[in-house]
Amino acid sequence: MGTLDELPPLLKKLRLSGVLETLDLRVREATEDDVSHAEFLVRLLRDEVERRGAKQMATRIRKASFEHAKTLEDFDFLFNPTVPKAKVLELATCGFVGRHENVLLLGPTGTGKSHLAQAIGHRACRAGHSTLFVAAHELFNELRAARADGTVNKRLQRYLNVELLILDDLGLRPLQHTDPLDLYDLIRGRYERGAMIVTSNRAVKELHPMFGDPLLASAALDRLLHHAHVLELTGNSFRTHTAREVQHHA
Repeated sequence: MGTLDELPPLLKKLRLSGVLETLDLRVREATEDDVSHAEFLVRLLRDEVERRGAKQMATRIRKASFEHAKTLEDFDFLFNPTVPKAKVLELATCGFVGRHENVLLLGPTGTGKSHLAQAIGHRACRAGHSTLFVAAHELFNELRAARADGTVNKRLQRYLNVELLILDDLGLRPLQHTDPLDLYDLIRGRYERGAMIVTSNRAVKELHPMFGDPLLASAALDRLLHHAHVLELTGNSFRTHTAREVQHHA
């Protein structure tokens, strides 16, 4: 048995089996290019670091539960020039996540709010931040059911523990039953502890009446809007544009 034959069980014990994927290549490079032992080791370990980083990023993206694989590269800023591109690109650096700030993407249906939210979320995953995307009505349905069986605190932790929570389409459906209280608990629990992106087709002034209770609304929105970046998107609908394109080419 050669020395290289002894490597697989050793690497497996050290949980470094991924090294085997590029080992032959690095050994050949070392032989042909007269690479030093130190450089050979650095290249091999760098491969492993990159492999683990890619695997961890893929796991973060999977756990984020995005509806669609949306990226900023896919977004057509030229179609809707009212979208503040410079501000969006600044947010895509994800500095706001580390500062525990919120982002509100507001505007009519089809103006790109969900696309931008998921694209920024994708960048957050790439930057190493745990991220979770959820439609507002799904979150409220889950928490309402959790209140019924006494597990609401446990369920709420799922939405409190991630570094970036993306709440999509808030206000598209009326808040019912305990929804306003659940939304308040979510905002209060994440305040200055985690970042949020909220998309809504309602203007800021229309968020207040959703709660039904003025005191609850003020307490929630004061926290949500503190340290918040508010982007109001207007202009044409991407969906209408796409539908017309399809009809045109049909």
